[in-house]
Amino acid sequence: MSVAAIGILYGLGTLVVMFSGMPIAFALGAIATVFMYFFMPGAALDMVTQNVYEEMASITLLSIPLFILKGACIGKSRAGADLYAAIHAWLHKIPGGLGIANVFACALFAAMAGSSPATCSAIGSAGIPEMRQRGYSPGFAAGIIAAGGTLGILLPPSITMILFAVAAEQSLGRLFLAGLGPWLLLVVLFSGYAAWRYKREYKTALDVYHGGGVKSAYLDEMLLTFSDKTRMLPRVLPFVILLTGVMVALYGGYATPSETAGLGAILALVLIAVVYKVWRPRDLKPIFTSTLKESTMLMLIIGMSLLYSYVMSSLHISQSTAEWIVALHLSKWVLLSTILFMVMVLGFFLPPVSIILMTAPIILPPLKAAGFDLIWFGVVMTIIMEMGLIHPPVGLNIFVIKNIAPDIPLKDVIWGVMPFVGLMMIAVLLLCLMPGIATWFPDMVMGVSSK
Repeated sequence: MSVAAIGILYGLGTLVVMFSGMPIAFALGAIATVFMYFFMPGAALDMVTQNVYEEMASITLLSIPLFILKGACIGKSRAGADLYAAIHAWLHKIPGGLGIANVFACALFAAMAGSSPATCSAIGSAGIPEMRQRGYSPGFAAGIIAAGGTLGILLPPSITMILFAVAAEQSLGRLFLAGLGPWLLLVVLFSGYAAWRYKREYKTALDVYHGGGVKSAYLDEMLLTFSDKTRMLPRVLPFVILLTGVMVALYGGYATPSETAGLGAILALVLIAVVYKVWRPRDLKPIFTSTLKESTMLMLIIGMSLLYSYVMSSLHISQSTAEWIVALHLSKWVLLSTILFMVMVLGFFLPPVSIILMTAPIILPPLKAAGFDLIWFGVVMTIIMEMGLIHPPVGLNIFVIKNIAPDIPLKDVIWGVMPFVGLMMIAVLLLCLMPGIATWFPDMVMGVSSK
């Protein structure tokens, strides 16, 4: 059987198994095992499994469970609610300050916890009721939280970036540095939209009130004294210092990603013990249980995705597909657009972990041959994959929001997130026009890459 026929069967078989409802890890592992049995010699099986084991034993992947432990410490304590309350108190005087406070709270919490859905749940449970109480429309409030949860993916401990660095054989430190500029860009875009939308809704509420209608909560003033604001800082500052310390250690080259992850996890455990008195075994049990479950699930997906990729490579499916793409002689920007569109569609159905490990052998060689910086592409691909978390039909964050705010119609949640999807597309376009947004900082800190 030709490589093309095997490749088509491999792709169709993957779709059939995934749409059957089988968990992703088992679906990928089952397809890989079946094709190993029928299309690969027995002697090759040991080599494939050995390669998968060696990849799973990577010191870079060791950082994932440690970052998850750090995130569980934050997510299972009151750090999220306290962080949100402090930012809200200090920004409420700015037009749209409550919405902007939620954007910043989501951005910081997601960077500490490393999980978009966890951020939506932690910040949204406090932020959505508060925004609605202050007059924000339900869809607008839901959109801010759903989109804000995606911001932390560009900062450590971004598991997506860790896996891209492994798959693309690129420097993880350089990739994390490259995410800082786009992260700031998205924070600015989201905050700007929140302020603009606030002014529109405020003007509408004012016109209704002046026309004899009901007075909206938008028009009520919130009074907080300086004492009220400063009283919230002692609980929040240790965690902000933790986040800053982790970034300085990683970005400054003082520690490897794995060392940074270990340091962050230990400090997070110390902080929740000191600040929230979480140190007894019964208090720590939910943290370690959550870490174990999430780490096991994620590492199983990674392992099966690696097996899937190695079988695809051993059958020459990925190499032949990459050669076919190169042979099309597409212009570099048409090639990039086609690949990003494919990644976006896959993001409707698959988590970023699987997308990276399944597609990397196919898409990275043509992109490198076309002259694209793979560090820059890693940042762009990360943003595109995060769009899948807030884009219908299967955006995970949409359903998290629906779970914590069941009275908001799903239609309103979807319409609330779509402007933020558009803003993420604008960010990707700006990164294409001005790649220095992503590359200037790593080049400044680590020197210009030779790759």
